[in-house]
Amino acid sequence: MLQQRAWVRMPSGKRLDLLNPTPFDWDDADLALGLARTYRWGGHSAWPLPLSVAQHSITVMLLQRAALGGRVDPLLELRELLHDAEEGLLGFDALSVIKPFLGEGFRALTKRLEHVVFLRYGLPSWTAAEHARHKRADRLAAASEAVHVAGWSRDEVRRTLKIRAAVLEDDPLAAVYGGAPWEPWPPALACERFLAELDRLTRLIREGEHA
Repeated sequence: MLQQRAWVRMPSGKRLDLLNPTPFDWDDADLALGLARTYRWGGHSAWPLPLSVAQHSITVMLLQRAALGGRVDPLLELRELLHDAEEGLLGFDALSVIKPFLGEGFRALTKRLEHVVFLRYGLPSWTAAEHARHKRADRLAAASEAVHVAGWSRDEVRRTLKIRAAVLEDDPLAAVYGGAPWEPWPPALACERFLAELDRLTRLIREGEHA
C-alpha cells in the first residue's frame, strides 16, 4: 500500500505535512504569503482582484479592536489576526455552504492545522464568550465584504446568504491604510501588511513577557 503524500513545500524551503503537521513547519513569511494568495468568496469579486484571507483577517482584527474600545491584549489580538491561519497553510478557503459536503476528514485536517497554529503562537483557546464576540466581528466583515467586494445586494445577503449581520459603509482598513474603500489588495501588498501586523503583535507579546 502506497504511503499517503500530503507534503507542501513552503517558499522558505520548509516542508509541511498536512496530515501530520507540527508548529515548526513554516515561517511567518510563509504563512503571510499563503493567506495573501488564498481567496475568499470562491475567488469571485466585483473588483479586478479577489479578496485575500490575509486582508479579511486584518479587517476582523480591527473590528474586534473597535468593539472592545481599542483596548485589546496583544495575545488576544493575535488570535483574531490568525483566526483563519489554517487556510493559508492549506491554500484553500472553502465556502461555508460546501463544508458539510467535504466530510469529517476535511474537518479533522483543518482542526489539526488550527491546533498547531495555536501551539506555535501560544494562543489561548477561545472561551464561549470570546468566540461569540469573534463570530460577531467575522460575520460583520462577511456581510460587508459580500456587498462591497463580491457584489451581492443587501437583500441577497439576508435572504440568500442568510447572513444577519449589518453591512458596514466605512471600510475599517481605509482609515489605517488609505486607498479605495473595500478594494482588494494585490497579493504582495496583502502579504506585506499581514506580516507587519504579525511581527508587531509577536514583538509586543515578547516585550510583555520580559517586562
